[in-house]
Amino acid sequence: MNLRVNVAAPARVLLALGIGLALAAPARAYDLLGDWPTKFKTGSGIEYGVRGTIQYDTNRFSDDTLPSGAARFEDLETWRRKETYLYARKNGVWELAAGYDFQAHVWVDAYFRLLNKRVGDFRIGQFKTPVGFEEGAIGSGATTFMERALPVQAVNQGRRIGLDWTYENVPGWLLNAAVFSGGDLNGDNDGTTWAARAVFNPVKSETSIVHLGIAGSIEERDDEIARIRARPEANLTAIRLIDTGNLGGADQIKRVGLEGAWAQGPFSLQGEFLTIDASRRTARDFAADGAYLYASYVLTGESRPYKSGAFGNVKPKHDHGAVELGLRYSTLDLDDGIVAGGRQHDWTLGVNWYLGQHFKLQANYVRAFSDKGALALDPKITELRAQIHF
Repeated sequence: MNLRVNVAAPARVLLALGIGLALAAPARAYDLLGDWPTKFKTGSGIEYGVRGTIQYDTNRFSDDTLPSGAARFEDLETWRRKETYLYARKNGVWELAAGYDFQAHVWVDAYFRLLNKRVGDFRIGQFKTPVGFEEGAIGSGATTFMERALPVQAVNQGRRIGLDWTYENVPGWLLNAAVFSGGDLNGDNDGTTWAARAVFNPVKSETSIVHLGIAGSIEERDDEIARIRARPEANLTAIRLIDTGNLGGADQIKRVGLEGAWAQGPFSLQGEFLTIDASRRTARDFAADGAYLYASYVLTGESRPYKSGAFGNVKPKHDHGAVELGLRYSTLDLDDGIVAGGRQHDWTLGVNWYLGQHFKLQANYVRAFSDKGALALDPKITELRAQIHF
């Protein structure tokens, strides 16, 4: 399943088609905070549309001075994502989607899916790998905090080309199994991965959720190199406070994630424990682990919506929108034997303001604590984001 494409020309075509499709939607009055006409349905029941997640971020750093007197991080502000998707689907039968991030210049999800309630859904193409609940299941525009927690960044593989099966016909359960081969559509990460995820909901209603999940994967990379690292929960920077560097001879990488969440009305708790193990032919095996736990409270009374094993954005019930507070603790340990990747833990305080169906404003304050020899730093980070999601 090896596939390589030149993305520049197709990306321009995708953007042009997306704009054209939005403009060609049936004419009706725009409701800025309500529904937008970015889709239409034919008489045969096939729906065509465009989706997007556009984010503009600001990152400001302090307490990041090196022994030389220079600042380790640069204050930055720029687009975080410009993801645009075209899709076509027939409800309950099939779905076709292709997405491109015009900020990172990479293909994102691009797949064809067949839907069947009796035997489950089958999908082929490029999509997210399942280990890492906050990344694999929850969309980039629907996270409570601006960036994923440290261990999720370190352990999740991102997107790969593959085939998966999802089954939700047993009450209270979601089952997923996948095989990925041939890297990704952007020409990276050659190798093969087998993965699976199971979610159990002993409680599931519109305002009450109990989520228990487990996910695991086995990856065999063609280059036999493992590298485990994480940004300081501020992703405009390319700098990592902790990083194992390249671990050669890694013929197999195993990942495991334990997921948990509880939601009752406007209050929710969510957490994960994640491990990653690299079996190495040329050196001692490496193992790392991390975890996070966070609490969320929607001051205006709404609940976080939940569907198919994942949470979505709060849907405001008031003209002034919905306001959510969040507090997260995350930790990641990349020290094992002679590999001194470092240790880090972060506290993040977040505030989200949801305006209608499409606008979201976020503010995060991150207090990071790292320990990696002479490079140990404890920066303070202030982040802002304006998001349009449709």
